[in-house]
Amino acid sequence: MRWWVPLLSIAALAQTPARQIDISADQDWTDTGVDVRAGDSVAISVTGALALPQGNTVTAAGAQRGFRDLIKAYPVNEAGLGALIGRIGSSDAATPFLTGASKLLQVPRAGRLFLGVNKTSNDSLSGSFHASIVFVARGPETPKTPAELKLPEITQRVIDAIPRRVVDAEGNPGDNTNFVIIGPEQKVLATFEAAGWVKVDRDKKGAILTGLLATLQKEAYLTLPMSELTLFGRVQDYGLAHAVPLSVAAQRHHLRLWKAPREVTAQARVPELWVGAATHDIGFDRDKRNNGITHKIDPNIDDERDFVSRSLDETGLVAKLSYITPAEPSKEARTATGATFHSDGRVLVIHLIPDDASAR
Repeated sequence: MRWWVPLLSIAALAQTPARQIDISADQDWTDTGVDVRAGDSVAISVTGALALPQGNTVTAAGAQRGFRDLIKAYPVNEAGLGALIGRIGSSDAATPFLTGASKLLQVPRAGRLFLGVNKTSNDSLSGSFHASIVFVARGPETPKTPAELKLPEITQRVIDAIPRRVVDAEGNPGDNTNFVIIGPEQKVLATFEAAGWVKVDRDKKGAILTGLLATLQKEAYLTLPMSELTLFGRVQDYGLAHAVPLSVAAQRHHLRLWKAPREVTAQARVPELWVGAATHDIGFDRDKRNNGITHKIDPNIDDERDFVSRSLDETGLVAKLSYITPAEPSKEARTATGATFHSDGRVLVIHLIPDDASAR
């Protein structure tokens, strides 16, 4: 008799009418009125075309990208002008995705579905697309709680085993270590990628090559290298950035990641723990060490720590977010380049959903 349950669910979904909605080109985002939950499968099919300048038209698949697009900051960088795009929720950290003419969306997290057009504020498009939205499968109504997932406990003692500050090559103290994330390397990187973060180039030679390839492929270059800082006696294992193409040189969210050594993971009783230092570049400043030019960071570094929290939570891959205040918090300090910053001193703790829980 057990096979009747999925058959009844499929029958109920088949009888659910599709949501019909028009997406106007003159709006940034259109509220579809469709609430989704983690694990849902949603089919989106789109008809219609938009009018471009000079009498051209574009379908929901988007226009072919040209070299001029390299200086445009589209919401979905890999898609062309006029493409239909979507996102779950209205948070500033929600990562838009390409919908195109049709898409089977696997929903990572609960929220409201929004649809929009891939364009900048300076693009002139008119008309609308018509979208049909239907549930193909539904996720569980009550996801597992952190207690049910049996997540490892990260205590203040674990956080106190991590240095409060990173240092530069000369040993000058720099940014705060302001978050930790628990999980295996590839899962950690995949979660950041799903949240719209990209790995940056490690050196200038690599940056030149990557920039050239990006130009040839008509993609905006987001992976400008960042300086190397040291924690646990070594430079960062990964540098990650989250930015828009137009302002990436001066402004971008960025962070550095180090894999914690055994003495830290042993206290946490986890196979892998990653320590991060996140700051937000907001312009340029004078480097107090050599009077050169360096990036200026937002002095309220807690905003960037919390942006990391929001962006990863939007992926649906995070089981729990919490904060721990170290015994000796770093609240007022200077970066290695001499700029001041301030913080409440708390460290963000990010638990990813365990693989066995995802499989179930």
